[in-house]
Amino acid sequence: MTARPRILFFGYSEVGYACLSLLLERGDQVVALITHQDNPHEKIWFKTPALAARERGVPVFTPDSVNNPEWREKIAALQPDLILSVYYRHMIGTKILALPRLGAWNIHGSLLPKYRGRAPINWAVLHGEPRIGMTLHRMVKSADAGAVVDQEGVAIGPRDTAEQAFRKVLPCARTLLARQIDALLTGTATETPQDESQVTTFGGRTPEDGRINWTQTSGQIFNLIRAVTDPYPGAFIDVGGARLMVWWAEPGSPAASGRRGRPGEVLSLAPLVVATADGALELTKTEWRGTSATELRVGQIL
Repeated sequence: MTARPRILFFGYSEVGYACLSLLLERGDQVVALITHQDNPHEKIWFKTPALAARERGVPVFTPDSVNNPEWREKIAALQPDLILSVYYRHMIGTKILALPRLGAWNIHGSLLPKYRGRAPINWAVLHGEPRIGMTLHRMVKSADAGAVVDQEGVAIGPRDTAEQAFRKVLPCARTLLARQIDALLTGTATETPQDESQVTTFGGRTPEDGRINWTQTSGQIFNLIRAVTDPYPGAFIDVGGARLMVWWAEPGSPAASGRRGRPGEVLSLAPLVVATADGALELTKTEWRGTSATELRVGQIL
């Protein structure tokens, strides 16, 4: 009887949890999970693959880097036939990618070649995309640049937050893997090179990227707010020594419709309406942070 291929799984996030769970439910031979320690400064609002691995007795490792000689040797000793990476946050070096006879594969949270890089769902929401998805592709030296095996997409709405968009696209990863895992394990997957002329690439996001620029349009600012609202760090403006977090806004509310002013001008306090480049936004869910809340006034420029 032929031994089942040995799968080494790199992963994090609930996407990693969903895909690792599928492999374990199928009875595939997962020799180890390489993942990340949860960051104490990050709000962990999702399941992680370590939960699924520990339930099934799969060894779990959390190295700071897999690309040093010590970890390359440990990975080689696991004798993986196939590497699968799902939302693993670090680059995996080419020496490791070359180890498995059946190749190294990644599931990325966008419809490649669009939105290569980090936080693709947040970036897609920020740019007002109507459709997002997941892509299964071969791993190569450059991030998210390898040939595509398969994709699965889903429509998102113009008012969806990044978390709502994530929940809609999450099942796409499991669907992709279920559809293609047997081809990967038998070395029969079909690959299509990415169209380099269509590539867009974005970097990781930090809390500072939530700063509101009132010289943008109402639509652009609204997209930023929904892209970074809870459970992400949120959009904000600094007023004096305090910070006003903006968790939600309404660009087309009766209070904001038809209002104009200088970008950032406070047009109304109750409700709170602020002028943008092409109109105004009603800030409907806010929170003061800092030593003391600052009193706003009509006509003030934020």
